[in-house]
Amino acid sequence: MVFRALICAAAVVGLVIECAYGSVPVVLSYFTIWTNILVAVVLGLSAARAWRRLPDVAPLYRGGMLLFALITGLVFHLVLANPSSPFNVVADLDRLTGAKAVAGRLLHTVTPAGALLDFLLLTARRTLRPRHAAQWLAYPLAYVTFALIRGALLAPGTARRYTYPFIDVAQYGYARVALNAVVLGAAFYALGLALVAADRFRPASHLAPRPPRENRISSPARGPLK
Repeated sequence: MVFRALICAAAVVGLVIECAYGSVPVVLSYFTIWTNILVAVVLGLSAARAWRRLPDVAPLYRGGMLLFALITGLVFHLVLANPSSPFNVVADLDRLTGAKAVAGRLLHTVTPAGALLDFLLLTARRTLRPRHAAQWLAYPLAYVTFALIRGALLAPGTARRYTYPFIDVAQYGYARVALNAVVLGAAFYALGLALVAADRFRPASHLAPRPPRENRISSPARGPLK
């Protein structure tokens, strides 16, 4: 409970700093911000439910939160902060100092790592299902749709018109952006299936609760009573 509350707090602090030092509408247009709001809500609710000795948040939402937190961390470190990536924004990142640098570290590194540790150590295993991997795709689809509509409504030349280089229609065109989206969607789906598999085969942690057993009270035999 305490660990989840701390990760929730880390996400909230990062979000508050970003909003305090930037334009709130622009800040709220980033996938990283969406995901850290999700982390704060899911882990905050999970901590509150643990405090009240209630069942944890549904696996669909816990697993989705973890998947997109991990994607946030991976995309940042492997794509945006990687000098060898064609979509890197290393020059912009190097200019961040003070509270903005702290916020970046909290939102891109601390919360993904915290969500992963929560999954490995504190979350009941074998609760994720393959169907969840397909359901989770609704989240990035909603984000890409929002980002493209937002970019289309803003005037050409507007700063941060497109929030990420790989969805920059002005630079790459809709065909390339659509291809990027399909490739990323396939990668997200594969990562989702990998997460489901990891949940099934990961070793048990003595800190995590056991998954609820199915309540089978009906008799398989035929007869008037069941």
